[in-house]
Amino acid sequence: MTVSLRLEATLDAALRQRLAHDDISLSDFIRQAIREKIERDQQPTDPYTLGRPLFGRHTSGEPDRSQRRKQIIRERLHAQHRGG
Repeated sequence: MTVSLRLEATLDAALRQRLAHDDISLSDFIRQAIREKIERDQQPTDPYTLGRPLFGRHTSGEPDRSQRRKQIIRERLHAQHRGG
């Protein structure tokens, strides 16, 4: 596939400088940029999927802990007042 592209002067200059610095051809640079864009667009964007490795990471092992939070706080306060 052949692609034609017009860039404003500042973007063209920045691109040429980057290509010279990285010693890469324009075609290779564009192919790499397109590949990265496609891969990035295929990544999940919903918060649950993105955070999955973090969820449950510091679990207490008590599945009802959030439902019993007031009871847990009361028990801890009583234990402090009893000295234990």
